[in-house]
Amino acid sequence: MDRRTGGELLVGALERHGAERVFCVPGESYLAVLDALHDASIPVTVCRQEGGAAMMADAYGKLTGKPGICMVTRGPGATNASAGVHIAAQDSTPMILFIGQIERGMREREAFQEIDYRQMFGGIAKWVAEIDQADRVPEMLSRAFHVATSGRPGPVVLALPEDMLVETAAVAQPPAWEQVETYPGLTQMADLQKRLWAAERPIAILGGSRWSEDAVAAFTRFSERFELPVACSFRRQMLFDNLHPNYAGDVGIGINPKLLARIRNADLVLLAGGRLSEMPSQSYSLLGIPSPEQTLVHVHADAEELGRVYRADLAINASPTAFCKAAEGLQPPNEIGWAGAAEDAHQDYLDWSGARPEIPGSLQMSAVMDWLEKNLPEDAVCTNGAGNYATWLHRFHRFRRYGTQAAPTSGSMGYGLPAAVAAKLMFPEREVVCFAGDGCLQMTMQEFGTACQNGANIIVLAIDNGMYGTIRMHQEKTYPGRPSATRLVNPDFAALARSYGAFGARVEKAEDFGPAFAAARASGKPAILHLMLDPEAITPAATLSQLRSAAEANR
Repeated sequence: MDRRTGGELLVGALERHGAERVFCVPGESYLAVLDALHDASIPVTVCRQEGGAAMMADAYGKLTGKPGICMVTRGPGATNASAGVHIAAQDSTPMILFIGQIERGMREREAFQEIDYRQMFGGIAKWVAEIDQADRVPEMLSRAFHVATSGRPGPVVLALPEDMLVETAAVAQPPAWEQVETYPGLTQMADLQKRLWAAERPIAILGGSRWSEDAVAAFTRFSERFELPVACSFRRQMLFDNLHPNYAGDVGIGINPKLLARIRNADLVLLAGGRLSEMPSQSYSLLGIPSPEQTLVHVHADAEELGRVYRADLAINASPTAFCKAAEGLQPPNEIGWAGAAEDAHQDYLDWSGARPEIPGSLQMSAVMDWLEKNLPEDAVCTNGAGNYATWLHRFHRFRRYGTQAAPTSGSMGYGLPAAVAAKLMFPEREVVCFAGDGCLQMTMQEFGTACQNGANIIVLAIDNGMYGTIRMHQEKTYPGRPSATRLVNPDFAALARSYGAFGARVEKAEDFGPAFAAARASGKPAILHLMLDPEAITPAATLSQLRSAAEANR
């Protein structure tokens, strides 16, 4: 057996485990890995900033269910990447972050860019370790892939001492990792069937990760047999066809009041895959804690999540994929007591998402969304970060297929652009549209250069109202007429795109959007459409002036 360096062993392990891409910002602390990648089969995407690289890795994990791979240098590189690690942790996304580290003999001297990564990432990563010996690289990589994907998926952080990476060892690579599924017991599934038979107002809420196209299809068939209304959790709308007659809407920020009432009045809630954290739970007010008033059936791949916040009447430790397979065997009662509820819930959703509010200014976002709904293919991937602008996408876009949404449930700004780059590199044949506010976009705007360098022909909708809109909204609600630290002076985003040799266009009126989008498509280049939104149009339902007046009236 040939002796190989730690860097070569690491890259060989990535190849063995089927890594399809590495997102990185290079650093001298892991030169041996970069050198090994020179001759490897794994494509390397060179990013502009470590936070963007980590967000790309997270988006890869979200859309594929396989660990996204990110490599950064020590110290500042690692601290920048922590934004993506936090997203992966809260979003239950499989990801592995490799960090170049100081030489082993320099520890505890506060060497150049030295950080104790176990302390730094201990509270947000599933596992943090430092590989001290080259001969343990294959072992540690195998464990990393399994930890990142098992139970509730999440990020793994591995530090790589610089001298370890040039140390040689003769060691075999273990077999490739395999997804471990946790299946529900027959008794639990029989119990679920009995509870559904006894229910009068049941509803299902889908969320979390560990889903697949087959799992979504299986749950759809289950919901059809039981005529079950199905909602999706915050930023997980792709888990159920939004135009299916059983779809009830999304449980997130700005929830449809009728859906909110339906969940509160339900006598059985089937929560499959998700945690029902702060945003979907309406600040933990939707279900009682620890004991909900509704009968709660909670299905989750991680046993530690069951009973952590909500005490379920029936807790099922199973991955969504395994649970949905088992649900294929459940049979509905002869007479469904809630017949027609799914149709009513879907009509409520159509009415809510079909409303077309008029907002101040000549750029009507409802017209923009209408054009997109008529012209985007069903397999188009839509990405976004955080901000009020995202409401237009979440409320008015109909997600039809699994694998078409990449958005952070953690509410991290800057996510949409790097996520779009990753999605386009994974699915070059599919259209990828990034929604980004002016504040959100400028968190990671440099990654547009990554798109251009790699020929990732994404279309970015830069929705510009000259402010951090969400914060300004809250200011007007709490401190009316006293804006502070929320105004932005922005560049010409279309000109910025053209400076990269990409396509850029400014859109000031709704009727100009369709031709601009069509021109962006036809350009064969990455594109930014600079959408000029009236600052008063703070949400689809309210203006800044209305919020201010309401707050002053309540004083």
